[in-house]
Amino acid sequence: MNLIERAKSILLQPKDTWATIDGESTDVATLFTRYAMVLAAIPAVCGFIGMSLIGFGGFGVTIRVPFVSGLMNMVISYVLSLVGIFVLGLIIDALAPTFGGQKNQIQALKVAVYASTAALLGGIFSLLPALSMLGLLAALYSIYLLYTGLPVLMRSAPEKSVGYTVVVIVAAIVMGVVIGAVSALFMPRSGALFGGAGAPAITMNTPGGKVSIDTAGLEAAGKKMEEAARKMEEAQKSQDPAAIAAATGDAAKAAAGLLGGGQAIAAQALKAALPEKLAGLPRTGFDVQDGAALGLPTSQASAQYGNDDKQLRLEIVDIGGLGQMAAMAMGMAQGEKEDPTRAEKTWQEGGRTLHTRYEKDGSHAEFKTILKNGLVVSIEGDKIGVKELQGLMSQLDLNGLESLQRKGKS
Repeated sequence: MNLIERAKSILLQPKDTWATIDGESTDVATLFTRYAMVLAAIPAVCGFIGMSLIGFGGFGVTIRVPFVSGLMNMVISYVLSLVGIFVLGLIIDALAPTFGGQKNQIQALKVAVYASTAALLGGIFSLLPALSMLGLLAALYSIYLLYTGLPVLMRSAPEKSVGYTVVVIVAAIVMGVVIGAVSALFMPRSGALFGGAGAPAITMNTPGGKVSIDTAGLEAAGKKMEEAARKMEEAQKSQDPAAIAAATGDAAKAAAGLLGGGQAIAAQALKAALPEKLAGLPRTGFDVQDGAALGLPTSQASAQYGNDDKQLRLEIVDIGGLGQMAAMAMGMAQGEKEDPTRAEKTWQEGGRTLHTRYEKDGSHAEFKTILKNGLVVSIEGDKIGVKELQGLMSQLDLNGLESLQRKGKS
């Protein structure tokens, strides 16, 4: 298979090309190494060049993302985009029976990979941030590719193609939001691989060790998605705006369940790790948020400490099973940067990812630790040094936080 010819044909002659793809014998490694991994590099690299080398702005002002930060973002976005395509394939496969289709993991992954062609090629517009909106038009064409590919490869009923496409897109949007949140968290201010009942976790080797993404609950989550899809189909037939909105919300929650690899650790458990005092400063307030009510695999607990002279903020964040994906991505993005006013560094230590950033005038510093289970613990403050923050981090019960277990999908 010639990559250029395949990309050209899927864009210009999608219906004929899907029929050809349907008859091809392939595997996960081939789909990714010979196609997805190449195209996924386009938006990642072009985004880095556009934001960090060319810059963006107007009226004579140009803003550039710091080189190291841009490089880290490139690596993270590249890894997570590939993970996103893989998970999208799982979702397509899980939903197939709902729309009269046949479950087939390789066929579903073909749809996810090749339908992403337009969106990935559209990443070239990231070279000039002012043209980045054109990338959205390319992403819209990927929706059309998905619509034309589902009935051919997944054998879904043609009359249900619209509903199938809509539900998959809802899942993709939720996935994009969550993956975007994953990326933002860490930036400075084969058959058994596919899960199903009894399937093992996906295991990936990273510089920080092995990272496992649990897929054993995918079948149960898929059933929830099927039920959400049925409700959405009924709502569309009724033409009731309230019912459509409610059904869309249910689909979003179900999609989040598919993506998170299990529920997030309870926010109250995270709150319990917030000490009454930090660096001798009293706790002046706290904030606890749990995404469970919205069906999202997220939770966080934060607290403020201080007096008239010094202010500190401690935050603990969990993004469910996606935390390990983030740990995997960050394990590949290590480096340091320094200029006359500030310095930052990301490195691995004891299987954890550490990140520091501080102003050289002592006005502000932050220290962040990504634990082995994907929890993100960060401390930041004014009028404090990064070494002092590192000492405060060591006083927290990080081992206890690391031992907290997530519940499976319910």
